[in-house]
Amino acid sequence: MLQFEELKLALLEHKPKLVHLREALALNEAHNEIAQLEEQSARSGFWDDMNNSKLILQRIARLKGKIADYESLSSAFEDALVMLELADEEEDKSLLEECIRTNQSVIDRLDAMTLSTLLSGEYDAQNAILTFHAGAGGTEAQDWNAMLVRMYQHWGEKNGFSVKVIDFLDGEEAGFKSCVLEITGENAYGYLKGENGVHRLVRCSPFDGSGRRHTSFASLEVMPEIDDTIEVEINPDDLQIDYYRASGAGGQKVNKTSSAVRLTHLPTGLVVSCQVERSQHQNRDVCMKMLKSKLVQIKEKEHLEKIEDIKGVKMEIGWGSQIRSYVFMPYQLAKDHRTGFENGNIQAVMDGDLNGFINAYLKQQSVRSA
Repeated sequence: MLQFEELKLALLEHKPKLVHLREALALNEAHNEIAQLEEQSARSGFWDDMNNSKLILQRIARLKGKIADYESLSSAFEDALVMLELADEEEDKSLLEECIRTNQSVIDRLDAMTLSTLLSGEYDAQNAILTFHAGAGGTEAQDWNAMLVRMYQHWGEKNGFSVKVIDFLDGEEAGFKSCVLEITGENAYGYLKGENGVHRLVRCSPFDGSGRRHTSFASLEVMPEIDDTIEVEINPDDLQIDYYRASGAGGQKVNKTSSAVRLTHLPTGLVVSCQVERSQHQNRDVCMKMLKSKLVQIKEKEHLEKIEDIKGVKMEIGWGSQIRSYVFMPYQLAKDHRTGFENGNIQAVMDGDLNGFINAYLKQQSVRSA
């Protein structure tokens, strides 16, 4: 049947991309590296250096995951071809919709995995820490800030990442003045690093009885999570530690004791806080992880030799600095001002449909660095 033949040809057009992807992922080299690392892990004394052992095991798991993902995609590609051939031979029209869905699923997976090969930055594979701040405008901006938090929570969940609120400061009437999310999973930072910047909203405000159109701003800071395998020296004398009661509903104990922690790095003025864990110790550990991430990110961005050289970075949350606009009225459109990518389904965007924006940014950066 013509429809099945067209689907088959469309799928076969992507066969060279599948072959090229294997080369781009360097799977032969990955197999060799796994063999070498597993040989190291089998030697006596392997666990004498716990940090190095942890790094080796993480590397093995990452390489094996990459190989398994490609083999799964390759198998799905071949299965889709077989399904099309059988459906065509039997002229079974009832399989047409399923074949269309299967084709699109395979092509989407191929595109996504191809895109992941662009994530070669030093920290791209790390988890991501997202910090949201409402701009000027009171309740309107704070509500917009909460909408952004929800949007990235949905994006993370839809794309297989684990999402956790680390800290938040409620708005006066609605929304958040600030909020911190931890998004955990392979390449979380690599995918989200381009979301760093000011986000602008245009809508008729639900907080304005006259229904006037308002423009609101919120900023998003995206940092790689720096774990214990990456050493960052911070002088304890440079830290001011404050303990306070957590805000919000909390749970059984979280807001009944002064378990929330705020760390201030005195030389730079950087401030981090955490209130969602159950003890001061746990919240302090999260704060230290966030502070390390901020310091390393700024050091890399400013090409500094030492953490001590960091003076702090400030960004104005307002006109002229936005990376993306989300317009609800008088028309509906989300547009990225760096890449020109647009999506007219504003509700889908607010429900986490951000991959088009993310992919466009990564492709743009890949072309610029080529």
